[in-house]
Amino acid sequence: MKDKSINPNLVSAVLIGFTILFLALVPIRIEFGLPSVEAQETPVPTAETVGYGDAVVSDTTVPAIVEYTLRTVIGLTPPMAFQGVGGSIDGQINPLLTANIGDTVRLTVVNGDPVLHTLVITEFNADTGDLLTDEQTVTIEFVVTMPGDFIYFCDVPGHREIGMFGTLRVSGTVEVGDRAELAASQGGEMDNAMPVIAPAAVDAVSIVRNPADVPPPLGDRAPTTLRVDMNTVEVTGVLADGTTFNYFTFDGQVPGPMLRVRQGDTVEFHLYNDPSSLFLHSIDLHSVTGPGGGAVYTQTLPGGETSFTFQALLPGLYVYHCATASIPHHMSSGMYGLVLVEPPGGLPPVDREFYVMQGEIYTEFPFGTAGHQTFSMDHMSHEDADYLVFNGAVGGLTSDEYALRANVGETVRIYFGVGGPNYTSSFHVIGEIFDRVYNQGSITSAPLTDVQTTIVPSGGAAIVEFQVDVPGRYILVDHSLSRLERGLAGYLLVEGEDQPEIFHGEGAADAAGH
Repeated sequence: MKDKSINPNLVSAVLIGFTILFLALVPIRIEFGLPSVEAQETPVPTAETVGYGDAVVSDTTVPAIVEYTLRTVIGLTPPMAFQGVGGSIDGQINPLLTANIGDTVRLTVVNGDPVLHTLVITEFNADTGDLLTDEQTVTIEFVVTMPGDFIYFCDVPGHREIGMFGTLRVSGTVEVGDRAELAASQGGEMDNAMPVIAPAAVDAVSIVRNPADVPPPLGDRAPTTLRVDMNTVEVTGVLADGTTFNYFTFDGQVPGPMLRVRQGDTVEFHLYNDPSSLFLHSIDLHSVTGPGGGAVYTQTLPGGETSFTFQALLPGLYVYHCATASIPHHMSSGMYGLVLVEPPGGLPPVDREFYVMQGEIYTEFPFGTAGHQTFSMDHMSHEDADYLVFNGAVGGLTSDEYALRANVGETVRIYFGVGGPNYTSSFHVIGEIFDRVYNQGSITSAPLTDVQTTIVPSGGAAIVEFQVDVPGRYILVDHSLSRLERGLAGYLLVEGEDQPEIFHGEGAADAAGH
């Protein structure tokens, strides 16, 4: 019997049938491709309209009230600062403050001394205003509406620059539909407004020290013990015709009083700070051998008194100035003067002695602007003086009251110094030649002779002597002559008979050039 082969079509039909029967009995779902994801509702963040215009702040945190207390301190490191009081910031200098977007920050500031301070956070228009008295306390509240690091600082000139600032750190995000509206709500338009100068102070006084205000020579006396008393006074003074300025002074005038002592003298120095002052003041005398020239012992609060004692070891003409931070702010505002330490036997006699100092003044508005000028830290830090002056004011030594005066044939001695704080002077008297110059204020070195112009650095001094031979008006200048057009001029008026054998001309004299 022959074998019969199996039909392949029959086998296929049987397998298909078994498969269909299996799937019908056991339901299995198989899907191919990407799995489907059901749509979920996007959570809507908590939104609160706060602070600035219609900006909407979004964050998952609930806005809170965050409270901090800061106290102003002096004499630590840095020299002026804010110190945390209480909580996690207690005792910290210029502590980091933190908050979340939408929080209300409640900030209490305590004035720890009777010195003018403020606290400002520009971006949030937060400002304590002036803190003037000891223990004066101000609390401000504001809502933080944008993330980032923001500086809180004292905006009294010089205080931020010496360390009176810290950081407020705001965490979170902000959604803004109209950023231009946000910028406007943050005071952008106000920031772009043109500043307007205040009217000149009606109660301003002259702060110009008479150049003839020179103590008399000491003569040939032995060393002794002296007491010197000096007052620091903040004065609203006349800077120029129609323009006033807030000066810092020693004894109410610029420069401060000229001091005259003998080599070997022991000086008991007492410094008083007027109770009306808003600032700490001090003194550094370049004639002192010792730390700070006395400044370490004379940081004096308003209404306070300090003192120290020194021996005048070396003869010469020396500058003194305030050495309280910001030092250049105090110096440029008028706090400088000269001290002459005479050698045994004194200086050779002359007919006239004068006291002249050059200084710079930095103001918010340009030279010549009428009104009440305020100090500009920005101009000072860039050494861009708006005014340059002899004895404190524009043309201060050109008036009939304060011009230097002499007679033909007399010998004139000028004690000249530069208070600065930044510029070097090329001191010159137009129409005269210095017979003798005690360079750098040294009176033990042989003087230079027959000098036209002498260089005097900031914080330096010189003594010049000359005989006046011809009558007329002589102009004191810094021979960097563009400074003449910013107020730096003085007159020496000489009276007497003409000296045609020395000087004469045809026709009338024309003073237009000088």
